[in-house]
Amino acid sequence: EVSTDDPEMAFCTLANREELNPEIDSIHHCLYQFTRNETLTETNKLLCDVCTQRHCGPKNNIKSEKKYVYTNAKKQMLISLAPPILTLHLKRFQHAGFNLQKVNRHIKFPEVIDLAPFCTAKCKNVAEGNTKVLYSLYGVVEHSGTIRSGHYTAYVKMRAMNNHLSDLVLRGQSQASATEPVKGQWFNISDTHIQPVSVSKVLSSQAYLLFYERLL
Repeated sequence: EVSTDDPEMAFCTLANREELNPEIDSIHHCLYQFTRNETLTETNKLLCDVCTQRHCGPKNNIKSEKKYVYTNAKKQMLISLAPPILTLHLKRFQHAGFNLQKVNRHIKFPEVIDLAPFCTAKCKNVAEGNTKVLYSLYGVVEHSGTIRSGHYTAYVKMRAMNNHLSDLVLRGQSQASATEPVKGQWFNISDTHIQPVSVSKVLSSQAYLLFYERLL
């Protein structure tokens, strides 16, 4: 069952997504594609209860007559509740005939990301009038190897406790106003081996999992 209190706002976002013009092979382009507006036609038409009732009469006659009415529709997946912790899982495999192949190309991702263009205009835990939903990167998981074998390593930022994030997790609200990435030192972790690394090293990794914490 599909329902909305305000149909005119169903496809509206907190920030104008059409101004994004996301770069190919970037996390922004991935999010843009995942949340794009789709038209459902032909075999993908939506079963319309209103149209069916108009055509068949009262509800109690619908099942017996089995005359369902399908109609063209629009579909869009948007974020309705901005999470305290944002986890992005990249699909790093593709079908090649009957086999699977690993996708090794680099996907660009920022240290601070704004989810507003991918959030519904009435996002539940975003203050009215706010047009930014910012997150700061604090962890990356990278996989090296093939689709069948390999090794996982991680990049983790050691930083001070984020009190604003704690408020958001515990009480569902935050007064955070930071727009810059949370300060801290990045480390590369591979089994028992740990070494400090630069931000540029982290951002050049072939991310498999990305972890962001809410800023604004």
